[in-house]
Amino acid sequence: MNLLGKLGWSAIPFDQPIIMGAGAFMVLAIVAILSWVTLKGYVPYLWREWITSVDHKRVGVMYFLLALVMLLRGFADAMMMRAQQAVAAGGAQGYLPPEHFDQVFSAHGTIMIFFVAMPFVIGLMNFVLPLQLGVRDVAFPTLNSVSFWLTASGVLLINVSLVVGEFAKTGWIAYPPLSELQFSPGVGVDYYLWSLQISGVGTLLTGINFVTTILKLRAPGMGYMRMPVFCWTSLAANLLIVAAFPVLTATLGMLLLDRYLGFHFFTVDGQGNAMMYVNLFWVWGHPEVYILILPAFGVFSEVVATFSGKPLFGYRSMVAATMAICVLSFLVWLHHFFTMGASADVNGFFGVMTMIIAVPTGVKVFNWLFTMYGGRVRFTVPVLWSLGFMVTFVIGGMTGVLMAVPPADFQLHNSLFLVAHFHNVIIGGVVFGVMAGYNYWFPKAFGFMLDERWGRWSFWCWLIGFYVAFMPLYLLGLMGMTRRMQHYDNPAWQPWLIVAAIGAVIILAGIVCQIVQLVVSIRDRDLLRVTGDPWNGRTLEWSTASPPPAWNFAVLPHVAERDTYWVGKQRASAQPAQPVPQQQYEPIEMPRNSPVGFVNAFFAVVAGFALVWHIWWMAGLGLLGTFLAILIFAFRDEDEIEVPAAQVAQFDLVHKAEVAI
Repeated sequence: MNLLGKLGWSAIPFDQPIIMGAGAFMVLAIVAILSWVTLKGYVPYLWREWITSVDHKRVGVMYFLLALVMLLRGFADAMMMRAQQAVAAGGAQGYLPPEHFDQVFSAHGTIMIFFVAMPFVIGLMNFVLPLQLGVRDVAFPTLNSVSFWLTASGVLLINVSLVVGEFAKTGWIAYPPLSELQFSPGVGVDYYLWSLQISGVGTLLTGINFVTTILKLRAPGMGYMRMPVFCWTSLAANLLIVAAFPVLTATLGMLLLDRYLGFHFFTVDGQGNAMMYVNLFWVWGHPEVYILILPAFGVFSEVVATFSGKPLFGYRSMVAATMAICVLSFLVWLHHFFTMGASADVNGFFGVMTMIIAVPTGVKVFNWLFTMYGGRVRFTVPVLWSLGFMVTFVIGGMTGVLMAVPPADFQLHNSLFLVAHFHNVIIGGVVFGVMAGYNYWFPKAFGFMLDERWGRWSFWCWLIGFYVAFMPLYLLGLMGMTRRMQHYDNPAWQPWLIVAAIGAVIILAGIVCQIVQLVVSIRDRDLLRVTGDPWNGRTLEWSTASPPPAWNFAVLPHVAERDTYWVGKQRASAQPAQPVPQQQYEPIEMPRNSPVGFVNAFFAVVAGFALVWHIWWMAGLGLLGTFLAILIFAFRDEDEIEVPAAQVAQFDLVHKAEVAI
């Protein structure tokens, strides 16, 4: 019996210079960062203030940082694909062999959806939601930390697959029978399955946490119709997480049973049904699109209202549209496979539902435009991202409605037209929304602005690069080019693929500008310092210091109307100065830091790696470690610390001038 299961020296691809070079670079970068942190003496600070923190703001920042790092990894895969397809025409085979190219496009999709887009939007929700709701933290702070570290575990597993073994060659959706043991006997699909199972548990816990927070922990007086739109879109997104992610977990679980125990849920023999996997995957998959885009819609609502200097137009219709999307998103999944052979009636129903779901999205776009109409719009970087979104997302939405027509989809399915459409809505919607939120809330998180000039350069590179990179793919799709091609024989496609590669380089320039923007902003932070309300904001997060204290609010705000902070500022400016009543401060109980999330992540990685390689004793140790960590946490003696009223008062008096109404 081999104690290391299937693991051996042959698992490391010594004969693949690109993989070994990338792996060596990744390992050296990690070693360099850890060495620098250790030599500088930052380890105790990082352990105390970040790694074991349960503060929603710090957890949100860590989510965002994780997503930025994985954006670089996922975009590196994209650059490799674009370069390969630009040169692999006719007799030229390019530089990526087919088996490596298959892993690259599979890793790109998996990373960008699960480990870039999801951490981005969850990070924003983590930071902003409790502040906008006027509360001190999420409902379950320690669970929030556990959720983040489970996501980080999935990230680590998927990166380990780069140098130990292989990743899936099935695409990010891992359809059977290709993903079954008969056709994918290696460990690539197992890495895919276990990394998504572990991170998926973290995401589900996040959804439960946020739904509870929004429904049960609002500031005094904040009824549902007084919540900011971002809170509504976050509520809808997290309801979708709670409803949809168990479906994904069960589906991947059935595929694991097929691969590990010889079950026949989706096999081509034993009366399995591969098409059922496709159905179940997209029952999760299409709500997932709205899990990503709805928080971005909330960001645009906040940005447009703030920088137009007027209330959001059609608040009630915006809320209704948000909840309509939440419900309708579960009624359109079959449009992902019109070609599977369903009846015309079935295809027709899902085609019509797909067109209907575009209506509430259109309502939102018109509401944003009407908000800006007649307002005194300040064209800051967040507004530029919002305007770029409105144009780009509408184009992507129109191509989606085109593909909702089953006869058209029969021609366009599995072509580069579909790839262009998907990136049109995800980049134009989610990425642009995240970048708008990043520039908008960064001064609230760190107390200084991001450099405006580099922010504008980044926006224009992203916008121009997107159109140069993906508009040619629409044409190539109409010309008949299918996706995931490592090589092609039609020389007429090559010029358009070269243009697409140039577009990817321009997007890369945008990412570089963002890195420079952050570095320059940190360097010049003393010149870029801001008060608690640098944008003249409307919602409660701007009523506290920048960065906010651990307890967010010295005294929980009372909400008397929608945009209560904005209304208060308007009333104060219209009336003569009034004497400020003496504030009564009370001690505040805050959750104690906990290492249980980090410890759980360590054991989750151990168990996941062991299960990939069939090292059963190690898997048992990993699961036992996870159980013991949770057990020890459950029997803790103290779970809260008390912040004295004097400390709260001292901080509040020092920072009150920042946000004085």
